[in-house]
Amino acid sequence: MKQDLIVILDLGSTQNTVVAREIREFGVYSEIHPHDITADGLKALENVKGIILNGGENRIVDGAAVQILPELYDLGCPMIAIDYPQSQCAVNYDQIPDRETLKRFIFEDCKAQANWNMKNFIEDQVERIRHQVGDKKVLLALSGGVDSSVVAAMLIKAIGQQLTCVHVNHGLMRKNESESVVKVFRDELHANLIYVDASERFLGKLENVADPEQKRKIIGSEFIRVFEEEAGKLEGIDFLGQGTIYPDIIESGTKTAKMVKSHHNVGGLPEDLTFELVEPLKQLFKDEVRACGVELGLPHDMVYRQPFPGPGLGVRCLGAITRDRLEAVRESDAILREEFAKAGLDKKVWQYFTVVPNFKSVGMKNNARVFEYMVIIRAINTIDAMTASIEHVDWEVLDKITGRILAEVENVNRVCFDMSPKPPATIEFE
Repeated sequence: MKQDLIVILDLGSTQNTVVAREIREFGVYSEIHPHDITADGLKALENVKGIILNGGENRIVDGAAVQILPELYDLGCPMIAIDYPQSQCAVNYDQIPDRETLKRFIFEDCKAQANWNMKNFIEDQVERIRHQVGDKKVLLALSGGVDSSVVAAMLIKAIGQQLTCVHVNHGLMRKNESESVVKVFRDELHANLIYVDASERFLGKLENVADPEQKRKIIGSEFIRVFEEEAGKLEGIDFLGQGTIYPDIIESGTKTAKMVKSHHNVGGLPEDLTFELVEPLKQLFKDEVRACGVELGLPHDMVYRQPFPGPGLGVRCLGAITRDRLEAVRESDAILREEFAKAGLDKKVWQYFTVVPNFKSVGMKNNARVFEYMVIIRAINTIDAMTASIEHVDWEVLDKITGRILAEVENVNRVCFDMSPKPPATIEFE
């Protein structure tokens, strides 16, 4: 069944995601789009039942209030404005409307049906993918993380053998990560998988680079270059599949909101990209991505595995990456994951990982003074990755993890636990 759609136009609101999620809770699909979308762009979305003009504190850009194109008023589509006094809509609000007002707009004014569910979402996206791709081929960046795995499953459902997956080992993977990806996708799911070991290439490009944004952009750009090279060895590759999700877009900055940090699949893309992007999850939040994976039949362990950033351990080895600190991050992360699994915390905590800063502290080993790195443990819980709270880990578990890290990981003499929620912190350190 084709899902009805409520479009939220971003005119500077910081509450776009709140409104979108509330609409979806009513069982109606919603998408967030930029304020300057054209009438043709809206028509291309299909089944648009209503439009919400969502203004707010970021409405003023370069000294002027952002506006929608006048042509949108001629579409005859029901509209409601939130904090947008210049609109021609019948109803105005100074804040997010209460639940009942929003519900009346959706079901009475827009006549939308509550047909938003993952089964229908997947059917819609499969149809969109087939329409977009036609008989061409898609190259997918397959990290093995939740997002790219769900995209892979959806693309396989939509276009089958027209999909080629490329897994790039950039030298910033978790312990045994690449081996696991090859085993699951090539050996068990029988995907067309190309494995590229580009560790030295990436680490060479990142040498002496300390700025987090520059690191992300280098990693993102180099990823694309690797894909272009692999595509050049194949025939008919015109599309690049990506596991972009909505929090990636929000944090990378929109036309009315400042960047928190660029994501390698958003802010790190080169301007001369030769592929057309296929991003079927870009309007979903993390919990919805997992639900989509379950509906697609992916194994539970794969769908609920630890989230892992595209730049990998590169944003957990803070500052300029060195091989000794990179190895310390990799080994301490493996210990943390092992001990959380033993304690049953892997099923309770949304994300947990270790970070190694680029400075040392004095310590004692074997009755001698040492000057070594520290490991920082982070464990957080969240629903949609937009906010996060700290998991209160039992001291007994932390003691065991600390003991193992100090005994087993080289060049480390101190372990700390991060108590910072999001906001004001972000989930990752860089």
